Amino acid sequence: MNIDKKYNAVISSMQEFTYDWKPENFDDPSKPILKITKSSLGSFDWCPKKYDFSYIQRLPQDQTDAMLKGTICHNARENFFNEFDIEKAESMNSTEIYEYCQSLHPIDDYLDIYITMSAFEAERFIEARAENKLHEYLPVCNEGKFDAEITIGKDTNPKFPLKRDYKIHIQGIIDRIFEENNGYIPFEYKTSAWKDYKSTSMRKEMAFYQLLIENAEDEVLIKNGLDPNKKVTHWGWYYPVSNYVFSEAVKKRTMTSVMNNIAKLIWSYENSHFPAKFFYKTCSHCSYFGICDAAQTDTWL
Repeated sequence: MNIDKKYNAVISSMQEFTYDWKPENFDDPSKPILKITKSSLGSFDWCPKKYDFSYIQRLPQDQTDAMLKGTICHNARENFFNEFDIEKAESMNSTEIYEYCQSLHPIDDYLDIYITMSAFEAERFIEARAENKLHEYLPVCNEGKFDAEITIGKDTNPKFPLKRDYKIHIQGIIDRIFEENNGYIPFEYKTSAWKDYKSTSMRKEMAFYQLLIENAEDEVLIKNGLDPNKKVTHWGWYYPVSNYVFSEAVKKRTMTSVMNNIAKLIWSYENSHFPAKFFYKTCSHCSYFGICDAAQTDTWL
């Protein structure tokens, strides 16, 4: 059996999953289990009410300019790594490498971002060549989809104890995973501007990816180009608008924080409790501002 068949067999064996989950059906294998992604967990952490509107009720949202920009630029970055030819670039000088990187980007409204990324990738390639590490230049996984089933214990989060243990489905598309020094480094790509306060949320995103990789079946890892015997040692993120790139060793306390957030999300389902969080700088821009009861209170006014 080839890897595609093995991968499909693993995915097919998993239980159905949904955001519109009913905890009371926990012991019925014919009913779907809770689905959690990096985005859905982040949305819940940001505002449980927005999570309810978006993921459970599935109310529509208008596509913003930022969302369109993110989609286009993410596609451009994925295509860049799919098309980059190391043998072709290996004999180029620094100017030629930069021009080659720039040629792999589309012609659209985001030229300024592509110029920054081309300069960054050209420099990274030159450094890898000088250190005889061109084999680590391209990601081993480029926009890989991962699925896994995990169990969240009832005592995972002491502040939000659950009625029982629950099996859940976690899923995510990881922008890129690089290999370095026999370990893996998931890397997230963002098209917004970098702010230092984003460090906490970025670490949570990367910890979710680590949780996903650590719990995925071997067939899922192999399908995405990973060796099941190698571990995630670092994680990082890249904000080209701010010309900011960062990586660090994985942090166990962030993994604990993510598990606590998952348990808190399950607790909210158990108790049908998805309250609104008020933050004046962001709530007025929320797609659901007009239908959120909290937005009509004196506090908002």
